[in-house]
Amino acid sequence: MANKGGLGKGLGALFSDASQESKMETGVNELNINQIEPNPDQPRTDIDEERIAELSASVALHGVLQPIMVRPVGDKYQIIAGERRWRAARLAGLEKVPVIIRSTGDTETLEIALIENLQREDLNAIEAAYGYKRLLDQHDMTQAELAERVSKSRSAITNTIRLLDLPEEVQELLYAGKLTAGHARAVLSLADDEARVKLAHKIVEGNLSVREAEGLARLFEGGALPKSARPIAPKSYKTVARKLRKMLESKVRVKQTKDKSKIEIEFEDEDDLMRIFNILSGVSKEYEELN
Repeated sequence: MANKGGLGKGLGALFSDASQESKMETGVNELNINQIEPNPDQPRTDIDEERIAELSASVALHGVLQPIMVRPVGDKYQIIAGERRWRAARLAGLEKVPVIIRSTGDTETLEIALIENLQREDLNAIEAAYGYKRLLDQHDMTQAELAERVSKSRSAITNTIRLLDLPEEVQELLYAGKLTAGHARAVLSLADDEARVKLAHKIVEGNLSVREAEGLARLFEGGALPKSARPIAPKSYKTVARKLRKMLESKVRVKQTKDKSKIEIEFEDEDDLMRIFNILSGVSKEYEELN
């Protein structure tokens, strides 16, 4: 798959090789924060500034409790693990931070960064996929070896890497958090890229669950989805219908059509209709009094 643009400097470029040699040092040390720099090959590329600010407030009070792991690169030290702590410390105005200095090559550095972020669930699926692919392609590693190194099942590695077969437009939605990995697997069940893009957008627009996405994928695959197909109603419609049924003690349906939505309330006779009207009138009156 060719390198993709659109995510900052491009997805493929996020995991380019480093080429520095390093010396071995051991133990916990203190370094001036200006001597430390982030790893350009860091698998996580989406930094949540709000969470960094929260962590910074804690660091300002208690300091950096867990050392940052770094490796020497030239006259600087490059972060192996702990970039969030480093950013928070810098934001808190700390001059020095505790570090563990290790001599690691590019492969081990990426492995450690991947493992740390996966354990913290800081990586989205696309970032993890590119990290895995780099280890497999550039460091002569099998999927079984990779699975063992990062404590994942081989099927989990395979399913994650398969996400890179998605069209770039769908990868963007996954990267932005608008689709989950489960949604993406439903999209991957379609062979045609154009159909994959259409399905992905329908999932986002309809806020569909993974199960609903899988059902829609089967319709796409069978060619049974006409352009005028009834849109899938949001989950909230069912919730509201259930609450109305309980309140009115009548059958209630909340429906969505192509052009509009509607509520259907069943009643037995004129008396039953007036009963429902009185209930709704009472609710309306309570609402007016509150406002």
